[in-house]
Amino acid sequence: MSSPAPLPSHTPLPSRAPLPPRTPLPPRTPAAARSPLRGRLPSRRRLLALGRAELTLLVRNRTALFGALLVPLLMVEAVRSSLKSVDLGKAGTSIAEVAVTGAIGMALLIGVYSNLVAAFVARREALVLKRLRTGEPTDPEILTGIALPAATLALVQSAVLTVGGIAVLDLPVPARPDLLLAGVALGTVLLTTVAAATSAVTRTPESAQLTALPLVLISSLGSGLFVPLSMLPDGLASVCELLPVTGVMTLVRAGWSGGVAAGDLLGATTATVAWIAVSVFAVQRWFRWEPRR
Repeated sequence: MSSPAPLPSHTPLPSRAPLPPRTPLPPRTPAAARSPLRGRLPSRRRLLALGRAELTLLVRNRTALFGALLVPLLMVEAVRSSLKSVDLGKAGTSIAEVAVTGAIGMALLIGVYSNLVAAFVARREALVLKRLRTGEPTDPEILTGIALPAATLALVQSAVLTVGGIAVLDLPVPARPDLLLAGVALGTVLLTTVAAATSAVTRTPESAQLTALPLVLISSLGSGLFVPLSMLPDGLASVCELLPVTGVMTLVRAGWSGGVAAGDLLGATTATVAWIAVSVFAVQRWFRWEPRR
């Protein structure tokens, strides 16, 4: 019997050529040494994305949209009817001017302040703020993105009221349009930050109208929206000058009529900026990103 054939010997694998040495990666720049400009400027793309999403929600909320669009326009006719028997000549203004400037103030109070209190609370209770905070947007970007549609709507409506006052009510062209624009812009920033601060004490979106109501009423009566401060008693007028929206309305009225002393303009601007600073501090200290327990 023949012996089995020998098994083939294992053929050694050819030796692999040595890999070239890796090029070391450049060291990662520490966060503290990065450009501060990149960290501070908000991303335009993120802001626009947040703004588009919030605009969609605003359009779906018919009640909020109706209040923001129509209430200021209806206030023009209501104020004109209620002030027909009031002599505003001593205050250096007219019924049409009071109606239009007051409607601009209401566009800020309702379109920006009231709507944003409800928006911030609704996004918080739906855990939207919490989810956004775990992503790329910074805290200022989140708040600014949510406020972007309401702020834009208020600015557009202020422009429409201005043009309508000139074309329909025969008002003269604003003597200082720069002051009018500054008042609307500062008012938008102020009421956005105040809305964020107010949301901290608001439990549900349904209760937002109640928590926003005191500032709306106080500002309507005491900040010169429909009754010029010069027509109030001196003591009461001095107190009303300290209200948050008074400085904004002073700038708006000065933009229409002009001839306001530089000291009054400086005081109004300083008071508005001070209220913005206080509101920003309140937001940083008490704003809630998660639902209230």
